[in-house]
Amino acid sequence: MVESIEYASRDELRELQSERLQSAVAHAYENVPFYRDRLDDAGVSPGDVESVDDIGTLPFTTKADFRAEYPDGLFAVDDDELRRIHASSGTTGKPKIVGYTEADLDLWHEVMARSMAAAGLDANDTIQNAYGYGLFTGGLGFHGGVEELGAAVIPAGSGNTQRQVDLARDLESDAIGCTPSYALYFAETAAEMGVDPRDLSISTVLYGAEPCTDPMREEIEGRLGATGIENYGLSEVIGPGVAVECHEAQDGMHIWEDHFYPEVIDPQTGEPLPEGEEGELVLTSLSKEALPVLRYRTGDLTTLTSDECACGRTMVRMDSVTGRADDLLIVRGVNLYPSQIEDVVLEFDAVAPYYRIDLYREDTLDRLELTVELVDDFDGDVDRLRDELLERLQNALSFRPDELELAEYGTIERTEVGKVKRVYDHR
Repeated sequence: MVESIEYASRDELRELQSERLQSAVAHAYENVPFYRDRLDDAGVSPGDVESVDDIGTLPFTTKADFRAEYPDGLFAVDDDELRRIHASSGTTGKPKIVGYTEADLDLWHEVMARSMAAAGLDANDTIQNAYGYGLFTGGLGFHGGVEELGAAVIPAGSGNTQRQVDLARDLESDAIGCTPSYALYFAETAAEMGVDPRDLSISTVLYGAEPCTDPMREEIEGRLGATGIENYGLSEVIGPGVAVECHEAQDGMHIWEDHFYPEVIDPQTGEPLPEGEEGELVLTSLSKEALPVLRYRTGDLTTLTSDECACGRTMVRMDSVTGRADDLLIVRGVNLYPSQIEDVVLEFDAVAPYYRIDLYREDTLDRLELTVELVDDFDGDVDRLRDELLERLQNALSFRPDELELAEYGTIERTEVGKVKRVYDHR
């Protein structure tokens, strides 16, 4: 499955983006009072947007706007045009409600199938879907992509991990879609069942919905004997299917720019950043009907590159998300992201890929306690390992946790359903 647009020249793509941006702005202005008011306040009319060069004149859309317009104040179509409604998996406050027309669902399935093809999958594969079904966009979005690809889908859903292992073994799954933390849990459960996960027929793990560092990817690939391919998406924009790594390079995720226009901005000032600088990803939907979004601040921190890719695709690539703008931990004046701590911890072969960060406040001082698990067969010197970990954290991050616990394997709670929680802020 190859679409010529994936290999179009940058000039051809830019022309298409400009045409679609004009239509998207007009659609939002005419059908969403929120956007009409925002654009009027900014002194911008749809006719002022002639190309993607003008995108900076548009105001941002934020998560707060979704909350203020709950449940469907951002919808641009009448109820009789809606075919499906999903909601974000947010853990605080009301969920962000997202709607889809028939054309939106077709678009979603198209970009997901395109993502799977880029990952090296085709119609001959059997693909196990271990994302959660329901309001969360991951399960049904992934499912629709497999069917659009023409492959066979196993709609396993989340959880029931022993059954998942049985299905993968008995049905000879070629690929599995899941979160990175679940991929590790799946491998761990298989081993506990006496099944070597590397003996399964799974050759591709299409993971997403959580940040995944390079050391975590190496753990996944090593334990499952499979290629890890990262995909990216978010409910507010469409769900999974916004971007994916190609199997040829595995060097950043190609954003499907014909449908989603990307920018990177300084999260503090909102000013655009040059290519290659890390900042907050901003996305504009160019083709959505039910829920058009203009310059949506994702909160995800990444970089963009338009450098040539080995696969020949010309669409820009985004790096793995290093964290969220609102996930920044400020501890005694030091700025930290959990992914930075993960990078250091997983450098050590004696440490399992499970950790927990607890934050406390004593009087006016912040306190950070870090718990990491030892590998199951660890027989080394715990005190020496602790000293080496502390020294490495200090050298890499100019930071030392107030307490570092090296716990036995299996101490930290695993999750079969949803996203893993690693930070517990008790302040």
